Amino acid sequence: MNGKQTILLVEDDKIDIRSVQRSFGELRVTNPLVVTHNGEEALGYLKNDTGKRPGLILLDLRMPRMDGIEFLKIVRKDDKMKMIPVVILTTSKEDEDKMDSFNLGIAGYMMKPVNYKDFVEVIRTIKLYWTLSESP
Repeated sequence: MNGKQTILLVEDDKIDIRSVQRSFGELRVTNPLVVTHNGEEALGYLKNDTGKRPGLILLDLRMPRMDGIEFLKIVRKDDKMKMIPVVILTTSKEDEDKMDSFNLGIAGYMMKPVNYKDFVEVIRTIKLYWTLSESP
């Protein structure tokens, strides 16, 4: 999307992971995609010693061990991670989840469609936004 920055996908559902991977291929997104399966695993990846930060995090909200909101609260308190753009990619239509997410500084809130064609369109929208977006 922006250059060759890594995109971190935090998602526990294998079908959704595969849909993102297939969408990236179909849309020719060449950024490396790192997949973690819950908030704890994602934090472990972000806190590793390589110093590399992803250019974008695609975050599910409903996950085991540490959900997306808990993950966001921790990330936003960390000076090294708080500026990483986060787009929520979820099935949750709960107003509380939307409010909590936006209060924690997310860049967008996208609903996961049920069918693959619509899923590709959501990823296309994210790709277009991040291709045009300028970051500090």
